[in-house]
Amino acid sequence: MRREEWIRKEKTLTYTEWPGILLAWFDQNKRELPWRETKPRDPYHVWVSEIMLQQTRTEAVKPYFTSWMERFPTIEALAEADEAEVLHQWQGLGYYSRARNLHKAALLMKENYGSAMPQGKEEIRALPGIGDYTAGAILSMAFEKKEAAIDGNVLRVYARLYGIEDDILKTAGRKRITQLVCETLPDRAGDFNEALMDLGANVCIPKHPRCDTCPLSAFCEAFHQGRVEELPHRTKKKPQQELCAACAICIRDGKVLLHKRPRTGMLASMWEFPMTLADTSGESRTLLEKELQGKAEQDLWRCTHIFTHRIWHMIAYEMGDIIVPAGEYQWFSAAEYQKIPLAGPHARLAAFVEKYL
Repeated sequence: MRREEWIRKEKTLTYTEWPGILLAWFDQNKRELPWRETKPRDPYHVWVSEIMLQQTRTEAVKPYFTSWMERFPTIEALAEADEAEVLHQWQGLGYYSRARNLHKAALLMKENYGSAMPQGKEEIRALPGIGDYTAGAILSMAFEKKEAAIDGNVLRVYARLYGIEDDILKTAGRKRITQLVCETLPDRAGDFNEALMDLGANVCIPKHPRCDTCPLSAFCEAFHQGRVEELPHRTKKKPQQELCAACAICIRDGKVLLHKRPRTGMLASMWEFPMTLADTSGESRTLLEKELQGKAEQDLWRCTHIFTHRIWHMIAYEMGDIIVPAGEYQWFSAAEYQKIPLAGPHARLAAFVEKYL
């Protein structure tokens, strides 16, 4: 369908018309995504995909979603798995609290709802890891309820459409947009929410939006004011903390030494190579030698890993004669550590170390 067939003249466009125009555009241009394949939509698929899409690009999520569903095809299958298996399946997506919350929620649904997704907003909202956005997505897309699902894409689209000056990350701006979304939400709420997401992901993008292909450009305040690059206003992010990480490659009898991180905090309960963090590479190396009471010899591997709020500049050293500290340390063969959840960049280091085992 040509753009001219579904866009109206500016003078006839009203606040009540543009949602229909957006839906017509979505019907012709919606993305083909694995979690959209079932009809009617499977609430389990909607839930898992929305959790995976938090902080992760759509293209990166696709293969993980497919492999996840092959391993855990139902809520019951997920509930019956142990946490280590769930974390291992999640490996590579990062932000592992998301996987833990999926598992905890599946256990609760097995116990309280017969391994089915509840259909009440408060019941869904009470599940671990599910906030207003995810609850709205599940209710509207899987259960066809008239609920909004407001994420960063939606905030950006509405801020430009209505020329909103408020900071979209602050309470006033978010509250105003939430009110507008609720006022404009049509009967096809699930499709409308996904249409907004697709528009924000492919057309009304953060930088250099593609206004020439936008179905709503005739209505957009930011477009008519020449301010699409200026809006939305949002609080600037704090600079990422940069740290130097020294890692130890300790091999004994064909096995490598790994350490299990604490159950709380960043990368909780994940396995890693023995590692210390400091402001400089020299400091982190000294701390590592002190921790293992050995000498950090040859520099074998380097990597820079970027998290949301911090950056690790990693160097892995060969360390032979060491004393294993007390705590969560264990020796693993290559076959064994391929079955455990490895923290972030440590999976890449493990792949490198395999050739030495």
